[in-house]
Amino acid sequence: MASLDSLPAMKLVRFILSTLLVTSVNSQTQCRNFKSIISFGDSIADTGNLLGLSDPNDLPASAFPPYGETFFHHPTGRYSDGRLIIDFIAEFLGFPLVPPFYGRQNANFKKGVNFAVAGATALEPSFLEERGIHSTITNVSLSVQLRSFTESLPNLCGSPSDCRDMIENALILMGEIGGNDYNFALFQRKPVKEVEELVPFVIATISSAITELVCMGGRTFLVPGNFPIGCSASYLTLYKTSNKEEYDPLTGCLKWLNDFSEYYNKQLQEELNGLRKLYPHVNIIYADYYNALLRLFQEPAKFGFMNRPLPACCGVGGSYNFNFSRRCGSVGVEYCDDPSQYVNYDGIHMTEAAYRWISEGLLKGPYAIPPFKWSCLSSEIMNKMSLDTQILDEQLLQGCLK
Repeated sequence: MASLDSLPAMKLVRFILSTLLVTSVNSQTQCRNFKSIISFGDSIADTGNLLGLSDPNDLPASAFPPYGETFFHHPTGRYSDGRLIIDFIAEFLGFPLVPPFYGRQNANFKKGVNFAVAGATALEPSFLEERGIHSTITNVSLSVQLRSFTESLPNLCGSPSDCRDMIENALILMGEIGGNDYNFALFQRKPVKEVEELVPFVIATISSAITELVCMGGRTFLVPGNFPIGCSASYLTLYKTSNKEEYDPLTGCLKWLNDFSEYYNKQLQEELNGLRKLYPHVNIIYADYYNALLRLFQEPAKFGFMNRPLPACCGVGGSYNFNFSRRCGSVGVEYCDDPSQYVNYDGIHMTEAAYRWISEGLLKGPYAIPPFKWSCLSSEIMNKMSLDTQILDEQLLQGCLK
């Protein structure tokens, strides 16, 4: 008899089912240690902030189709065809999707608030400019986002005691942030040694932000590392070479760029270990975005993707369907019929399908270090999830699900 894991749709169906089960239960009955989500970061977590900050006559690409086509059926400011990792985390916890802060000050932030802005850097733009690195998308760096949060606290939560209670009981997403510091440098073809020099500054900035939030009462942080950028259609296009030795034979990704991501991630994890020793009462979780995404390129069919998942769904030209001059959201740029078959969406960001798998890897393991403890879920929910999974397994064996 074939094992259940060998059935192609098994893991995807299980995840969809469990997500539906969890999100269908009233948020008051589950995970009460998290009362809200507070988010900082860049386009990986931006649910509409860059759009809210933009001049109506100069809107970002995320304001135009086909962005948002899959889940929302219209652009929302998210750089994907649908939901992002932060959206899946919110749904898992039974929360509404986390609203953007900028341009939406009248929104309901009771269950969460998001300060992540597409194009944001960890370091100040002036710091990067001094090193010849140009960031022209936004000047809302991590420190600006954190300042926006602290200045908005009287409106978000009222009294100092209420604010401390809110921060203590929030899941704080610290990123992804820092990726653009490296992206802007590498897109300008800065030598990788120069880019590596930014790493300690980026990590110190992230560490300082975590420390400030700990002092404000923060108790649970999810801190993502960098993606395997050597698998990005943008980098594969920019650094395309005839030297086959530079490519991973299993994935087709550029090895030296992935090596850089691993280098940064190792340094970040060492800093987080230091913070854990300094603040033993704080739960600091490393989100292994690198391996959670890399597996989709290593075994795409196992996760429901096409066998050659490197090209972008939305784009034009070249081996990877990407052109820096004609990006997704621009007039005349085509997009694929079925984004769920793709990992890369626009050459820089991922599809909803990819973000779903990354989210599952974080929420259920093994890509959250240390893993989340979901003992806060009621026994009734856990038992129902177990029963429905058992029924689903039996149906799959009987060929009821094609």
